[in-house]
Amino acid sequence: MGRITGLAAAGAATVAVAVVSFFLSRVLTAQETGTSAKGVEAVITDTISSRQIPVQLRPQVPSASAPPAVFPPPATAAASPIPNATSRQPACGNPDPLGVSRVVEIDTTGGPGFGFEQFKAYDFLRDREVVLTFDDGPWPGNTQAVLKALTDQCTKAVFFPIGKHAMWHPEILKQVAAAGHAVGSHTWSHADLSKLTVEQAKEEFEKGASAVRAALGTSEASFFRFPGLRNPPEMLTYLGTRNIGIFSTDMDSFDFKIRKPEQVVASVMTKLKKRGKGIVLLHDFQHPTSLALPELLAQLKAEGYKIVHVRSKDSLTTLPEYDEAIMKELGPGTVSTRSIANVVRTVSE
Repeated sequence: MGRITGLAAAGAATVAVAVVSFFLSRVLTAQETGTSAKGVEAVITDTISSRQIPVQLRPQVPSASAPPAVFPPPATAAASPIPNATSRQPACGNPDPLGVSRVVEIDTTGGPGFGFEQFKAYDFLRDREVVLTFDDGPWPGNTQAVLKALTDQCTKAVFFPIGKHAMWHPEILKQVAAAGHAVGSHTWSHADLSKLTVEQAKEEFEKGASAVRAALGTSEASFFRFPGLRNPPEMLTYLGTRNIGIFSTDMDSFDFKIRKPEQVVASVMTKLKKRGKGIVLLHDFQHPTSLALPELLAQLKAEGYKIVHVRSKDSLTTLPEYDEAIMKELGPGTVSTRSIANVVRTVSE
């Protein structure tokens, strides 16, 4: 560990927003498996070259708690365009960062899937390009440490938060979005959807998406990752009707099984060198990962890998009945609908 990164071109701009703290994490037991995907069509746009890459896939075949914080009710259930997050970020303060080499926009119409672990139709990465993804947050200490490491290297990632965690720690999830990272969803409670009825699985997805929207106070990206990468065909069909982009992975770090930061780094770099490029699955919920990330990013830069920032063309439209269900999860409260930031503030510490 401790490599010094070399000189390289700066990528897209970002902001320094996070504070490192510590928190003992729990281990989510999930074993990554899955089945082949069936999508319809996606258009991936390289925002640097403005080149659109349409890809056609065969058509889909339909098949037969800690107390939460208080959020204001969603302003509207309608989707709003996701702004270019990098446009509001100050210039990178690191003179020699890993940065972002490309920004791509994904049209999620029809529910396209990404990641060779399960979905092989939409391979948009070039040689030595990497998409960083983080599951199971937000979590105190760990997520902030991940954000700081990303900010220090002026680079971007995609976060897939659990709905319950988003409701417990909305201020942390807001920091993720404010730093310009893409935010998708990862169900309400990290349930294995393959073991639920179709209606239960739909509820897990919808409540998770509504919880993330409530925590952020705005619509999220139309991205989703199945817990344990277990994707029942009925849910693939359903997400297609909801126009949700589904993320699997090209390489799983298995950081939820690893207790030492250096082993997390070795796991990712060994698999990446073997494959040459890919979508990397990590967890901002895991403390060893939060400690490993600065060295992992340094090694990615030293080895000549490039980070691709992924965002969705359209934001997710949540369903009003689930938005309402999430508000009920908050408890009776009072008539006040102001956000917690407007009600409670730290004046001294």
